[in-house]
Amino acid sequence: MNAPITVWQGTGRRIHMQEVGLRDGLQMEKTFVPTEDKIALCNALSVAGLSKIEVTSFTSPTAIPALKDAEVVMREITRRPGTVYTALVPNLRGAERAIESRTDELNLVMSVSATHNLANLRMTQEQSFTALAQVVALAQGANVAVNVSLSCVFGCPMEGDVAQADVFGWVQRFVDMGVRGITLCDTTGMAHPTQVHQLTVAARARWPGVEFTLHFHNTRGMGLANVLAAIDAGADRFDASLGGLGGCPYAPGASGNVCSEEIVHALGLMGYDTGVDLAQLVAAAQQLPALIGHDIPSQIAKAGPRLTLHPVPADFDAIRERALSR
Repeated sequence: MNAPITVWQGTGRRIHMQEVGLRDGLQMEKTFVPTEDKIALCNALSVAGLSKIEVTSFTSPTAIPALKDAEVVMREITRRPGTVYTALVPNLRGAERAIESRTDELNLVMSVSATHNLANLRMTQEQSFTALAQVVALAQGANVAVNVSLSCVFGCPMEGDVAQADVFGWVQRFVDMGVRGITLCDTTGMAHPTQVHQLTVAARARWPGVEFTLHFHNTRGMGLANVLAAIDAGADRFDASLGGLGGCPYAPGASGNVCSEEIVHALGLMGYDTGVDLAQLVAAAQQLPALIGHDIPSQIAKAGPRLTLHPVPADFDAIRERALSR
């Protein structure tokens, strides 16, 4: 009898890896990464074969000075056929700037937690929704794709658990508006595998026509486990950050997003097809410490893939001779 197919056997199943390090990671850094280095890094990620790259954020340069060069970066990257180049857009003006810069997709953000939305965006949820509705209308008129990222889906660091009914209520409002891309975000790393599996199954069953992405942080060391739980529930799109960069100002001590090269490495060993060249991805990650001025969380960038081999000790022959002479 053939063994049943489980999450542990990828058997060539396609998993789309979506890179957010250029935005979600670099926006947290104190060191400004030069524009030409951002462009080169994005080009390297394109060559590596990422399905989607969040290139930058069209926010106020005063609010996020690390990404003040958004227009230049988005216009000057080399675009690879098959890769979607997206950007975070907070408001109508940001959307106009992004569209003028030939952004493929606008990524809009609000929180399913009322407290987090007010603390993070300085708006009530209804105010956020009204503002984002204007952006959606503009994008649809310009024939530009829209994705909505819902923060704190798996828990709020100030409120605790968020009811699934509240999460799905916001999903429905955006679906009714014609949005077909929704990211379920574990903004502060509160998700756990059982919760992830249950919510992913329910969301996919209720909206089979929606393209769901899962966005996890590795704050409590459950990032890979949550990815596998989501895959088991049918998910096939994941955000991840090169080098494991990122974090959240409302989760003290929080580590970054799940690490792109670590997830690609693990899924490749399990037989999944991510379409990503791991060697190219690791090479890009290894450039980060010099660009940002500090070490990165990535274990793969440090240790190399599983079958990275090392030379035997210099005195190995002598060790063997002594062992054989006993």
